[in-house]
Amino acid sequence: MYMLNKAEKVVRIPPSMLDEDIDKVTDKITCESFEGKVEHDFLTVLISNVKPIGLGRIVHGDGAVYQEVTYDQLVFRPQLQEIIEGTICEVLKFGAFVRFGPLDGLLHISQIMDDRINIDADNQRLVGKDNSRTLSVGDKVRARIVALSLNERNPRESKIGLTMRQPGLGKLEWLDEDRKAKEEAQ
Repeated sequence: MYMLNKAEKVVRIPPSMLDEDIDKVTDKITCESFEGKVEHDFLTVLISNVKPIGLGRIVHGDGAVYQEVTYDQLVFRPQLQEIIEGTICEVLKFGAFVRFGPLDGLLHISQIMDDRINIDADNQRLVGKDNSRTLSVGDKVRARIVALSLNERNPRESKIGLTMRQPGLGKLEWLDEDRKAKEEAQ
């Protein structure tokens, strides 16, 4: 889930940058310091409206200016049991990776459908043995987050487990087919 909120932090402006426009430098350093970083349980996607608060401090022996700033940040915060929609970005022998927002989640082969699955590694797709439903790169899916471990050092290596083995979840085409079949049966 995306959220927009305000934050207040301190940034370090090195002595070599003090002869430049201080507002531009503060903006640049704030973005470099916090965008794309995981903090607590969210990933900062975008920073805007950086404003310095008061005068900065110079620490003895460092020479840099430590400037307190306030800014708006767009954050992505996945939560357990949240329903997400994403795109299959990679198919492997143990399942598929789903890209949703700025992160990828693993859809293990046991969590895709109730059918047994054949792996077509050459064509990067998974095929149900009995129902012949396929899942391949580029397909849009709806899934639920069932495991979540965000990596603060490298957000792209976060571990997010997904499932599609519940009613209302799966490849969007499958959901449309199921809805039409249900309407026809009534």
